[in-house]
Amino acid sequence: MNQTKHNQQFSNPVPDDMPKVVRHAVAEDVGGGDLTAGLVAGDATAQATVIVREAAVICGRPWFDEVFAQLDSGINIEWLVAEGDTAEPRQTICRLAGPARSLLTGERTALNFLQTLSATATAARRYADALRGTSCQVLDTRKTIPGLRSAQKYAVACGGARNHRRSLDDAILIKENHIVAAGSVAAAIARARTIGDLPVQVEVENLDQLEQALAAAVDSVLLDNFSNTLLKEAVSKTRDSGRKTTLEASGGYRLEQLQGTAATGVNFISCGALTKNVRAVDFSMRFVLKEP
Repeated sequence: MNQTKHNQQFSNPVPDDMPKVVRHAVAEDVGGGDLTAGLVAGDATAQATVIVREAAVICGRPWFDEVFAQLDSGINIEWLVAEGDTAEPRQTICRLAGPARSLLTGERTALNFLQTLSATATAARRYADALRGTSCQVLDTRKTIPGLRSAQKYAVACGGARNHRRSLDDAILIKENHIVAAGSVAAAIARARTIGDLPVQVEVENLDQLEQALAAAVDSVLLDNFSNTLLKEAVSKTRDSGRKTTLEASGGYRLEQLQGTAATGVNFISCGALTKNVRAVDFSMRFVLKEP
């Protein structure tokens, strides 16, 4: 019998927009009504089990539950794993019981959330584990599936990685086009300081821009596509400046590159792959009609 591997308890709050996101997904799938479910007697009840077919970090229970809660309050769900647990192939994740039509109608939408968020959490766990033992942490990005920003950010945290800004109003990130529009790194940072009391980060493409950013006392620098050799120089220059500026490396890092990049001394490595390159985890829901 497969046993659940229990990891550090995950207790992050569920995003406020979760019910709205689920409502949209259910409406998208059901449309004017589930025609095929009409083949089942209206008073029929069923039991179902959800099985994961591959090793994965389980994430998305609140979205899964909400799908069925919105469809039918008569559906009961018993979870056999906790949010953030690592499950093994062919392990039973949860059991459901209730009206057969509602179980059939909600199956695809509920599994869609579970497979996508578990995939995100699983990727985040792999990346976080790759940096275990270092002082560097992996960050996600805004490269998320449209409509699932908050859900995927939750899943990243569930997997053990950290969230970068959630939206454009969380912090100021000055990128190449902002610098061009402002005229220089220093000018862009100076303008950013007039917007409000928000953290300011600037993306730089070379050591000269880094020095300009450090001179302007920016809070954080994103080092875009720097080699490990240049990252070490950037860390050294930042240390010599006496600034408390944090350094974030970015540039499409693969899993096997993380340890080498962390060894340069940067504080963070941001990886869009956590949310944009996910491959859905394979789940299956099996039904058994109950005798009247």
